[in-house]
Amino acid sequence: MISPSSSCECAPSAALGPAAFTAKDFRSNLKPIWCPGCGDYGVVTALYRALAAIGRPPHEIAFVSGIGCSSRIPGYTTAYGFNTVHGRALPIAQGIKMANPELLVLVAGGDGDGFSIGGGHVPHAIRRNPDLTYLVMDNQIYGLTKGQVSPTSARGTKSPTSVYGSMEEPVNPLLYVLAYGAGFVAQGVPADMDGLTRMIEAAIRYPGFSFVNIQSPCISFGDPENQLKVQKTKMRKLEAEGHDPTNRLRAMELAQDYGRTLYTGIFYQNPNPPPTYGSQIGALQRELQLRGPA
Repeated sequence: MISPSSSCECAPSAALGPAAFTAKDFRSNLKPIWCPGCGDYGVVTALYRALAAIGRPPHEIAFVSGIGCSSRIPGYTTAYGFNTVHGRALPIAQGIKMANPELLVLVAGGDGDGFSIGGGHVPHAIRRNPDLTYLVMDNQIYGLTKGQVSPTSARGTKSPTSVYGSMEEPVNPLLYVLAYGAGFVAQGVPADMDGLTRMIEAAIRYPGFSFVNIQSPCISFGDPENQLKVQKTKMRKLEAEGHDPTNRLRAMELAQDYGRTLYTGIFYQNPNPPPTYGSQIGALQRELQLRGPA
């Protein structure tokens, strides 16, 4: 467990104003050790900025991650952090949120962590609808373990474990979570820092389970056609194309272009969010307290 930095002096949240924090208030003293050029540097910077805009102090935030390059992020923040076992970030984050509903709980992982060993947890987290924000850094490769194919690797991808090219269809994380019923689904790139920051902020503010797929390129083992400079030329902003984020069917149509068209922005945001798991539990607890002993 990583506790908040003792050097961060935060005012009580009730007294916070709109400019109570800056991005540096959420940056820990640990120096990131990602490869130079890794997209995750941009992701954590966008996260700092989004948290500053939200205005919650670090001690009111818990950051949970799995295993992988992206899962180092909790240690680079001044929030409470929990680096869990591979693929198990979501159930642990749900437990934290249930134990302390007042915490702002964020979850970070990679495409392998989230859609391979942890893939079975995704639909159940979505159907429970806890108030969590799940950030997946999707680089279509296992970067930490030297470049093996991941669940989102394109068919034909060559790697140390697929020297003749992958023969499997890739997982489509956007279509998966939309089909499971997620109320907030977005995709961003670190090449668009302002857009990614706004997207993460919107995901955090959404009252329920929110999912942001971030195309965060691996500089060491990733596809040269998906690096930061290329992303800037390839990305197509959904907002600029007039997409209505309340149209779930259209969002699913757009999501089917995953791997071919680099859409960025909010694919879907439920205009009538269902009750969260935590709010239902709270209501039940109050009802039982009023009812008294059986």
